[in-house]
Order: sequence, then structure tokens, then C-alpha cells
Amino acid sequence: MGKDQPLNGERAGVRGEADLWCSLALMPPHPRSLARGVIAAILLAGCSRQENPAQQQRGKGMPVPVTVAVAAQRDVPIQLQAIGAARAYASVSVKARVDGQLARVSFKQGDEVKRDDLIFLIDPRPYESTLRQAQAVLARDTASLENAQLDMRRTDELANTKAVSASVVDENRAKVASLRGTVEADKAALGTAKLQLSFCSIVSPVNGRVGLLLVDEGNMVKNNETILAVINQTRPIYVDFSVPEQSLAQVREAAGSRKLRVAAAIPQDTNHCANGELEVINNQVDSSTGTILLRARFANEDELLWPGQFVNVTLTLGQLPNATVVPSPAIQSSQSGEFVFVVRPDATVEKRPISLGPIQGGDVVIQSGVKPGETVVTDGQLRLVPGSKVKIPETPQGKLAEGRTS
Repeated sequence: MGKDQPLNGERAGVRGEADLWCSLALMPPHPRSLARGVIAAILLAGCSRQENPAQQQRGKGMPVPVTVAVAAQRDVPIQLQAIGAARAYASVSVKARVDGQLARVSFKQGDEVKRDDLIFLIDPRPYESTLRQAQAVLARDTASLENAQLDMRRTDELANTKAVSASVVDENRAKVASLRGTVEADKAALGTAKLQLSFCSIVSPVNGRVGLLLVDEGNMVKNNETILAVINQTRPIYVDFSVPEQSLAQVREAAGSRKLRVAAAIPQDTNHCANGELEVINNQVDSSTGTILLRARFANEDELLWPGQFVNVTLTLGQLPNATVVPSPAIQSSQSGEFVFVVRPDATVEKRPISLGPIQGGDVVIQSGVKPGETVVTDGQLRLVPGSKVKIPETPQGKLAEGRTS
């Protein structure tokens, strides 16, 4: 066709509106319109520049910058994480056991108290008077009994001589029996008076820490009604937490052979952690939440844990030996499941489907799909496809990976 051929002679693969203009430019120019040839040449040059930059980069094999990590092999503990609440090993609401006036408080608020330490005193004078009265009644009735016993012995001696009638003998014997019952009742009343007097001195029933004073000195208190203070035993201490019911069988199996270790950490103070043991698995599942309540015991000698405090609980069930672990950012998800990008020796990546195991901190156990020592991509996966070339930053780990690809 000679000079009637298009100036460029190529067809660029472009999209949208650019395709239409490029097609028009490739049509033979009208003999009477030389300007159309010039316009076609300009449009063809523009069409050749419409190529996708990503395709250009991929076509030229330009590497994608990524961050990598090497899959490691180590023993990984099998753990359950939960939120727990500390509760006192023993909590006692101290109440008065007799009515009276609070005469003395023998502690400072927040003090640590020992078992049997005197902490409150109720005015004992009314009960001391009752005790003395009971002692006097017992002494009187005891004397009457002794006199009746003498009379009974005399009449018993004369009973065979017919000097006294049988009715007198029977009367004296009945009197002695009655007075013996009276003396026994007096002894019981005396014991009650002593007990009531002892209740005026209120002692700590446990070793623990006393809280706020709820009743001041001078106030009247009532038997088994007025709470004077609360004592919480904090050494040792319990932590209650719940785990999903799906983990119950695993927990029971592990707890059947040994004591399970439990760690408790305060959310605001992760540098300190208390260690204890699983004490109780509750006897039923909470049907409303689908969880089972567990209780751990901590020595808590430093009183790191405080009743009512929320803590992060880690229950260790066992150990997974020689597990393959990678950082959790390396894990990617798709419709077909989880996968990672593995860097091959030629600096290209391979998409590997994987099977996940337990999560520990920032690492994930890989049950299958990755071997220890292989390099996985931890950042930059969005720009990768299988076979993409990668560029690893200049870090000791990166240099090692690039050394294998050179």
C-alpha cells in the first residue's frame, strides 16, 4: 500500500476510551486530509503509554519490597487465655453475737490481723452482772441440795425402825432429786452467762486484712445483725475464671495426671506475674454463657493480687514439642483457607496453604505447610502474586535471605 500505510503500523493493547481512539488512528488517512495522518501518529504514541505500571514492573521483573522472618522450631506450651477475678481465700463479715454498746476498737483500718487477735470489745458489765447472779443461784441451790441429802440419809436410816413414816422417806428422796435437777439447770445457766460474757470480746476468726470500720465506738450493736467490719484472707488467694465448654475435656484430661500451672498478670502491670495451681473445676457448665468456671489458688505472699481485681489468666495444659512457629503477621486468609508466602532461593515467592495450630503471644504454630528454616513474608503481601520477585531490606535476616537468592 506504500504511503497509504499507517505511520505507526502497531496496535497497542489498551482499554476503555483509549482503544476507540487508537482504532480510529489506525484507519488509512483520506487522500485529501494529510493532517489526519499526523493526528494518528500522535494518538498512537499516547496509546503506547497507557500500559499498566504494575504490568510494566512485573514485565521488567522489578522486585517488591517485603519484610520476612525465618520459621523457627521450638517447644510451645499449650495454653488457654481468659479474664479472671481475684477473690479472698476466706471472707468474714464480723458481727456482734450479743447486744450492747461498742466499747473499744482494737485495730487500724486496713491492718493485717492474726487469728484470735482481739479486734472489738462490747461493754461487758451487764454480762458480768448476769454471770455473778448465775453463780449465786448455783451456790444457793447447791447448799439446798446438800441439806436435802442429809435429811434423806436420816430418814433412810430410820425407815427400817418404823420411827418415820414411808411418806416422809419418799418426800425427802423426791426433794433431793428435784434439787439435783435445779443445780444442773443452774450450772447450764452459769455456762450460758460465761459464754455471753466471752462474746463481748470479738476476735479475728482468720488471718487476713481488715477493711473499713463500719461502726464507730460508742454505738449500740445488735446480736447477729450489725456488721462491724469485713476481714479478707489474701494469703493465699483464689482467682476465678471461665473457659469455653469445648475446652472442658482437654482441661479435665490434663488435670487428671498433674497439677496444672496457672499464671495471673495485672493488665496495667505486665512485668509482674503471680504463679499458682488449678484448684477446682466447677461441677456444671453455665448454660447461659457456654463456659465452665475454674478456680486457681495462689500463695500471693507479696499480695500482688487483691480481692475483686481483674487479671489476665493463662492456664498451661501441656507442651507441644518441636513445633514450627512463624510470626502471626505472616498468616493470610482467603476463601480456600489460610496461607503464607514463602521466599524461594531465586528471590521469588510461593503461595503455600497451611494448617494452623495454637497461638502463643505474637507467634502461630504451623502444623503443616512450612518447614523450620524457611523464610516467610510478614509484610507487603498485598502486592504479591505467586512467582513475584521480592526485595528484602538490609537486615541481618534480610541479607541471609538475599544471599540465597543471588
